Formats: sequence, structure tokens, C-alpha cells
Amino acid sequence: MLNGGLGDSVSQLLSRNYPLPLEMVGINDTFGESGTPKQLMEKYGLTSSNIVHACKNVLKRKS
Repeated sequence: MLNGGLGDSVSQLLSRNYPLPLEMVGINDTFGESGTPKQLMEKYGLTSSNIVHACKNVLKRKS
């Protein structure tokens, strides 16, 4: 969960003390569904290629 989840709380705390570029990777506010782990990761954009893409976006903003 992007909003209100653990990552949201941690990012708020860190941004107050250590302002750095940040890219949240997670699931938007939605109901869960059934499927294989692979199907669900693809549906919610949590594949390794999407995570690498998010990391590259952060690195572009940092430099």
C-alpha cells in the first residue's frame, strides 16, 4: 500500500531528516485479487523490471 503503509511512514520520517530523491514502489489503494504470485506481481507492477525502472528514475533525479 503506497498511502498509509509502512513505506509511507518511513519516507515521511526520512524526508524530514534526510531529504533525498524517493520513488515509492507498491500497490495503490485497491482490493486484493487471487492469482499466482507471478500474475499478481505483473498486475500490480511489482516485477523486477519495474523496480529497476523506478530505481533508475531516482538516480536520474539525484544527478
